[in-house]
Amino acid sequence: MAVRTKHTDRPRRSAPAHRGGARRAWLGTLGVAALVSTALTGPAVAASAARNGDGSGGGAGAGAGRAGHHATQQQLDAAVRDGVPGALARVTDRDGVWNGSAGVADLTTGRERLPRDTYRIASLTKTFVATVLLQLAAEGRLDLDDTVESRLPGVVRGSGHDGRTVTVRQLLNHTSGVFNYNSDPEFRQKVAGDGFLTHRYDTWQPEQLVALAMSHPPYFAPGTGFHYSNTNYILAGMIVERVTGRPYGTEIERRILRPLKLRATSAPGTDVRMPRPSGRAYSKLLSPDPAAEIHDVTELNPTVAGASGSMISDSADLQRFYRALLRGELLPAKQLGEMMDTIDMGADVPSGYGYGLGLLRQELPCGVEIWGHSGDTRGSRSAVAMTRDASHSIAFNFNADWAGDTKKVVEAEFCG
Repeated sequence: MAVRTKHTDRPRRSAPAHRGGARRAWLGTLGVAALVSTALTGPAVAASAARNGDGSGGGAGAGAGRAGHHATQQQLDAAVRDGVPGALARVTDRDGVWNGSAGVADLTTGRERLPRDTYRIASLTKTFVATVLLQLAAEGRLDLDDTVESRLPGVVRGSGHDGRTVTVRQLLNHTSGVFNYNSDPEFRQKVAGDGFLTHRYDTWQPEQLVALAMSHPPYFAPGTGFHYSNTNYILAGMIVERVTGRPYGTEIERRILRPLKLRATSAPGTDVRMPRPSGRAYSKLLSPDPAAEIHDVTELNPTVAGASGSMISDSADLQRFYRALLRGELLPAKQLGEMMDTIDMGADVPSGYGYGLGLLRQELPCGVEIWGHSGDTRGSRSAVAMTRDASHSIAFNFNADWAGDTKKVVEAEFCG
């Protein structure tokens, strides 16, 4: 059946790794909720096992991968059957590189997804921002236990919020209690619901987003709980700019993108376009109706997410970044240890998960421990997962925000 589209262009530390495996999806931008799965008849599956020779670096290792990543390919195919227009994955392990895909990048042209396609990475941005702040801490330019008030005077105030009691560390590990501006109902409808079509090109200043959060009470007193809040990283980006005199995107480019030669990765500022190559991104704009109209949401102003989730990348760049991070190429041992010092994420999250400073740890049901992050935004759902020694990793993307199960892709790759 054809799909009709509309183009409108300190809490307690986490338990040791032997705790039981998780039962929810790899966590995304909206926090601990399981990812939505919605039945929809989508385009025919186009498995990439027959087209891996795309010049993307598959090489000899890719041949081994075609046989060795069958379970992962099955889950990409399942995501498309579930309604995702197109799924894309890149795996690196000791056998080399494997690229897998299913479905299409563009529902209008039928163009298949390509290994070097760029996509919006949403909350994977948080790991980049946290890395910059930890580099600044290593340089002695700030302390993770500095209060937010000392860095951003008067910004975290209102409805019970008090920046004098919130630290930089608590922003990075989501223990600040600061309200998540995305959870404001009116704002959510404006930027992700029906209002998206009218407001997709609006520019949002970080001060506006923080002020919106300040109009709601905090979730809890700082340091007494865990609650995933994008406001934490809007504030973190503001601190980067206050300390360095440069926007967070500029510092990410100077400190991470250029040194690692991540040419497909960017912090796009107010640019609504996607770089080439890229496919399209699709959304039902929060509609619970399985038959709801699918909208092309590729173009949007990324300031709506800012330092909490605005960046664009591709799978190869993401793997290079997280590999360099875990192998100590970006942070001294002390700061990397602080980043990986995870905490429990509360009663709503199954055992086996822990959150550090912009970095998520999970023990899978098969006992494999992985590190990385995930992110959801309009029309895009992405994740990176990697073993601690960075020898085995996956980066993948769905070009839809209403369907597909990222958990199953991760478990298929690491647990078979």
